[in-house]
Amino acid sequence: MPEKKKSGLGKGLTSIFGADVEQFLDDIQNNGGDAPGRREVEIPLSEIRANPYQPRKEFDEKSLRELADSIGVHGIFTPLLVRRSVQGYELIAGERRLRAAKLAGLTTVPAISVDFTDEEMMEISILENVQRENLNPIEEASAYESLIKRLGYTQEKLAERVGKSREYCANMLRLLRLPQPVQEMVTEKKLTMGHVRPLLALEDEDEIYETAEKIRRERMSVREVERYVRELNGGAGKNEKKRSEPEKDPLIRDLENRMSSKLGTKVTVSSKTITIAYSDTADLNRILELIGMIEESDVAV
Repeated sequence: MPEKKKSGLGKGLTSIFGADVEQFLDDIQNNGGDAPGRREVEIPLSEIRANPYQPRKEFDEKSLRELADSIGVHGIFTPLLVRRSVQGYELIAGERRLRAAKLAGLTTVPAISVDFTDEEMMEISILENVQRENLNPIEEASAYESLIKRLGYTQEKLAERVGKSREYCANMLRLLRLPQPVQEMVTEKKLTMGHVRPLLALEDEDEIYETAEKIRRERMSVREVERYVRELNGGAGKNEKKRSEPEKDPLIRDLENRMSSKLGTKVTVSSKTITIAYSDTADLNRILELIGMIEESDVAV
């Protein structure tokens, strides 16, 4: 029996990711690029299920309608990318085209069916969206969290896969610690990532939400937010306990801020003690990796 030809994916995801995922998908869909079990098919829309790993939740309705109008006149130029499932097909790439095809009243769509594993499907879905810059900050943070939790990525491996720095990935993941209503403000573009990132220095969820509302209501700039949060954290008006505490050395406070930014978590420096906060085991492993205490190959704590 002749040896089965291996695709780029068949050789392992490392051989293609870190390259241009968008180009990789275009090769499969348009130029007959090599992929396991590649088949060109025409599929009824009713047989296609949404991608369970699709990180993008928000789609611009006006843009979809414009695409639907174009599809109604010219059809779909680039086939959808799908994989066969127990019942019908699962979408891998082409969510906007699928939604627009439904708006245009199509009953079938051209597609390329490939045999991707769950891991390949998840990575492709997330990395394609990240490279196209289609995700809002909360969607991007949730996508990174999925790669860490479902595929066991370390933060170093995550940064390598998405082509970002570890510090950038850590800061994105920290957004998921914000109260849900504040995350929704970011998703709805009422606040930017720059506005809400300083709020992570606050500990009380009610205070975070109230501050976020103040930022939105008063249309504060990012610099104004940073200054306001510093005042809240170091201010004498918070409670009687804070009023009685001595003012912390500005150099120590600056050190805390820089360490917090570097490690992506709250850091407190006091007399002969440094306290680093973490939320769970995965977060602890992330911090240990950042400070060089464990390597990617090490067993998790």
